[in-house]
Amino acid sequence: MGQITDIGSRIELVSMDQHFEDISVALYEQNEDGPPRFLVQTYSNKEGASGRVGFIVEAMTTLGGIETSGDDASGVMSFSCGARHFAAVRRLFLESCKIPSDQTPVPKPLKTFDKKADADITVVSEGNGHYRITAEESNEKVERRISAIAAGLVKLGEMEADDDNSMHFACGHDHDPLVGLLLPRAINVRQALREQEQSASKGVLAAPSQQE
Repeated sequence: MGQITDIGSRIELVSMDQHFEDISVALYEQNEDGPPRFLVQTYSNKEGASGRVGFIVEAMTTLGGIETSGDDASGVMSFSCGARHFAAVRRLFLESCKIPSDQTPVPKPLKTFDKKADADITVVSEGNGHYRITAEESNEKVERRISAIAAGLVKLGEMEADDDNSMHFACGHDHDPLVGLLLPRAINVRQALREQEQSASKGVLAAPSQQE
């Protein structure tokens, strides 16, 4: 009888990876010793499945600044600050799964265009995990949008609000790649959360016999 390995608790799922044979891929959390660690896993036996998992891990390190565990070839990841960043890492996983394996992941800038404000929105890193949202123009409509986007970042990144346009990570560390990834989603946080809920409700991580 094969030995069953405890790989942790599943915290996010892509039931059908549209960029590789519709395999199911999941994100697991491991926190037995030390800081929380995360693992991308599939049970598919299809040729190339492990390579797809490796690509997703690489995309997560690029897009979110999460780090693999030294010379560990298993793809176990953690944030250098030692914090969990639970909501953010789930979003990071989902966004990484959207990238085809023939594309090179690129970090997102701390700047995006907001149609409702009709202005470029920039997030300024002020050090020690503190961020402030600004815009080139200043009027009532833009200020309202800045407040809404700030609230979206707080929600998606589980950050702490300082005022209407600034927030910080409780860990006290900068996470510029992670903020850049979350910024476009913070513009429409309801849609982002709805997408996450739909992904989680689509199914379970399929066993190998179901993915052949």
